[in-house]
Amino acid sequence: MPHRVLIVDDQLIPRQLFENTVTGSDRYVLAAALDSAAMADAWCAGGQVDLIIMDVVMDDGPTGLEAAGRIKTSYPQVKIIVVTSLPDALFLERARQIGVDSFWYKELQSAPLLEVMDRTMAGERVWPDHPPRKQLGLADSSEFTDREMDVLRLLAKGLTDREICEQLHLSFNTVRYHVDNLMTKTGQSSRTGLAVMAVMSGVIFPGIE
Repeated sequence: MPHRVLIVDDQLIPRQLFENTVTGSDRYVLAAALDSAAMADAWCAGGQVDLIIMDVVMDDGPTGLEAAGRIKTSYPQVKIIVVTSLPDALFLERARQIGVDSFWYKELQSAPLLEVMDRTMAGERVWPDHPPRKQLGLADSSEFTDREMDVLRLLAKGLTDREICEQLHLSFNTVRYHVDNLMTKTGQSSRTGLAVMAVMSGVIFPGIE
């Protein structure tokens, strides 16, 4: 019997491409294609879903991860592949914590989606080694340390150095050191420019905690 697939993506073109992938294989059948994560739970409750292809960010924020978390808690037998085009590394971290089965970047396809679906349904967990690399001024996003990314994320939220100290439990001088390193690496001359660049590139998504 073909596996029943639920597609959840608020963008029409990716949703149609996913539908074509599902309907083009005799191993899968389309259960539904939704433009919001709000109804995904209800489809799982009806026992009509074996696999979900779930986008991370919808119109109302990173609700794909929230829905995936609820579904894995209530319906652990349902396989979930989280998909996104945004390179924020925190999406990978949160998806692992939630316990989703696989993770696929729309624009960094180390394996075709159909292959990831097959491997996921066979019990394999398919994950990228790292998020897509993005250029931030003079630097490649892979050049930043984990702590620099923590600081950059809070800069993007508009926090002052003192507030970053409190959030990360670091000294003021340590925070200033990381901010200076970020500005030197990227070639940016202002904190605001640095924060805007990080958000515009997708390296930082302000709506995720």
